[in-house]
Parts: sequence; C-alpha cells; structure tokens
Amino acid sequence: MSEAGSHGGSRSATRSRPEAGSHGGSRSGAHSGTRRGTRHPLRLAAFGVVLVAAVAFLLAKGLGSSLDYFETVDQAVAQHAMLEGKTFRLEGLVLPGTVHQVPGGVSFVAGGSKHKIDVVNHGSPPQLFQPDVPVVVVGHFSGNGFVSDQIIIDHTAQYIAAHPQRVRAPNGSVR
Repeated sequence: MSEAGSHGGSRSATRSRPEAGSHGGSRSGAHSGTRRGTRHPLRLAAFGVVLVAAVAFLLAKGLGSSLDYFETVDQAVAQHAMLEGKTFRLEGLVLPGTVHQVPGGVSFVAGGSKHKIDVVNHGSPPQLFQPDVPVVVVGHFSGNGFVSDQIIIDHTAQYIAAHPQRVRAPNGSVR
C-alpha cells in the first residue's frame, strides 16, 4: 500500500506542478499546445494570402499606370464614353494640311485607319512635329476633340528606315 500511496502521491505532485515553459496546469498546457499547433499555421497562411494579394494589387496598380500604353485614334473613338474625363495617351498620324498655330500651342487632326480626332495641344510641339508623322499625345477628350499638353514623337528603327525625310529635324539631326 505504501508503494501505491507513494506512487499515487508522486502522480499528484506531478499533476499540480506546471511543466517548464507551460502557462498553468498540464490540462491547459496540453490543450493550448494543440490549439496553437492548429491556429498558428492558419494564421500564417491567412497572413501570407493577404500579403501576396497586397503586393499583387500594388504591382498591378503601379505597373498599370507606368506602362507606355496608348489608345489608337480608332480605339479611342470606339471607347469615347468610357475614356471621357480620363487622361490617357492617344496615338495617331498627323494628317497633312491640318497643322495650325493657335495661341499657346498648335492644333491638328490625328488620324487612325478609320477615324480622325481634332487635337489642340497647349505648349510648344517637339522639333520633329510635322504632317505625316505618327505622334502620341497625352491629354483627355473635350467634347468630340482631344486636349493635350504633351506631344511625344518616338520613331522605331523601321519607321526611320522607311521615312528618313519625315524624321529629320530642321537642324539636320535624325530623331
């Protein structure tokens, strides 16, 4: 009996003493260890999903706005209602006979394969700006026309080879 009593006494002593590193009795330590084992990976996975989604959102937002993307004249005319009030880049060919100096800038007609848009640019056009040259203008629709504050002329090597006289500036430089 003394053996059982001492054995039982040591069991009681073991149960009442908290284990090293636990926060309370053995019941609490065993239970919370199981919970932590299940909760911790779930929290980590949830945090990972939120983090990946946030990074993806920021990349899409940042890259979307910084890409050299433009609408052609034909695309812009087709999406006029959706683009109304938004600043975007419009690409078209400066049509011959349409370039006119206006107070504070220049006006011209940008043509696509099917459509045309009247453009008024505020500011000085680049040196290579002339009829029959493809341009990208940055601005927004205003009624049926386009108001711009920047004209970009950037020709590919193929365009330069096919039209060497169109890309020669008044000072003789190319592009």
